[in-house]
Amino acid sequence: MAAGATNPNGARVPHEGERTVGELFAAASAELSSLVHDEIALAKAEIKADVVRGGIGTAAGVVAGVVALASIPMFSFAFAWGLQALGITTGWSFAIVGGAYVLIAAFLAFMMIRYFKKVRKPERTIAGAQATAQVLKNAKPRPATKEEIDRALGRIQ
Repeated sequence: MAAGATNPNGARVPHEGERTVGELFAAASAELSSLVHDEIALAKAEIKADVVRGGIGTAAGVVAGVVALASIPMFSFAFAWGLQALGITTGWSFAIVGGAYVLIAAFLAFMMIRYFKKVRKPERTIAGAQATAQVLKNAKPRPATKEEIDRALGRIQ
């Protein structure tokens, strides 16, 4: 049977070098799958740096909490009584020790906030996904014209 003719069940036999609808669909599916995989890889790369920054900020927050809660009762009395032994009244000794711990906790909280502010959304991934969605939304399948087929097959220039 000649290329371009129809077979007994009415389907057209493709010309030499022309791809069938199934082959075109398979190619489009493979390229769409590749695009989705690339978008996911980009998202992973962008998010990884932010996860590290978020982890460091979380660790600083946890350390601040541990210092504020566990260290204060343990060392406050020792420092306050030590200051009192140096001649400072007992009330001022405890106030000085409490102020020192507040300064330590404030510094650690500042570190936590500083690292959390560096966390950013994956802007390139979002832009790429939006562009892909826009292209797919505007894509309208249509049959190729005879001229497009002839041009693709090299019959006309």
